[in-house]
Amino acid sequence: MTLPPSSPIDKAKILAEALPYIRRFHGKTMVIKYGGNAMVEENLKQGFARDVVLLKLVGMNPVIVHGGGPQINDMLKRVGKQGEFVQGMRVTDAETMEVVEMVLGGLVNKDIVNLINRQGGLAVGLTGKDGGFIRARKMLVQSRDKAEERLDIGQVGEIESIDPALIALLEARDFIPVIAPIGVGSDGESYNINADLVAGELAKVLDAEKLILLTNTAGVLDKNGNLLTGLTASQVDELIADGTIAGGMIPKIASALDAVKKGVKYCHIIDGRIEHGILLEVLTDEGIGTLIKRADFSEMQGSEASGHCGQGA
Repeated sequence: MTLPPSSPIDKAKILAEALPYIRRFHGKTMVIKYGGNAMVEENLKQGFARDVVLLKLVGMNPVIVHGGGPQINDMLKRVGKQGEFVQGMRVTDAETMEVVEMVLGGLVNKDIVNLINRQGGLAVGLTGKDGGFIRARKMLVQSRDKAEERLDIGQVGEIESIDPALIALLEARDFIPVIAPIGVGSDGESYNINADLVAGELAKVLDAEKLILLTNTAGVLDKNGNLLTGLTASQVDELIADGTIAGGMIPKIASALDAVKKGVKYCHIIDGRIEHGILLEVLTDEGIGTLIKRADFSEMQGSEASGHCGQGA
């Protein structure tokens, strides 16, 4: 989705509108989960890189966590292997893990780094194995047929801890971290981790101002397909309980919900198919997508209480 062209006066107004947000978020960390169409369509890739560099140049600290499921599937097909999933989680045997590391830690990660650097940024690519900063353990998935049974799906991990020191060091030197969601176990084994979970946990550890999740939908929708623009954590719990939030949106919502409950002020679930969606969310009055915030922030007064998504600032 491409935005219509603006007149020079419209562009000047947009810049003026951005000023209070630049002031407000100067020096703040924003964790951005990058995935979906935004990762594969060329114009969206270029726009994403420009947006990230602009945020950095005006004094914010973007930290990128990326996925790469389609790219992994393509590579598995090239080596004659079929991807397998259990309850939305990729079954990751040793051979699949090699492909995951090659694609996420190599091809995809370095492509994003290169995109950002070509737009004038200073990006550095990492996996959780660098400096051992994402510690993980094996995830066992609960069986749908037998509640007491746990399924071993290979080298799929859950986060044990994240050491923020490496990210803080890079931010202090004006680098933009680009992180592939691969963790390392106590025995040195690699683990494939859901990128939404890594983004959410990283946002908590870094005490981020915002967690922004790029998706292939407009945001969280009600049962009639209408966009829900502003939600508190308790409202999200209710939507999950009544089945409004289901399917592939649940891991994203779970990550967002856990993040806001544990200290992140705002989480935004936005449509990655909209060109310059990040700037629309962070630097304009209207914003896009769905905002999830802590209940105590909804009770505050004035501009500090809101975080865009159609609610102003």
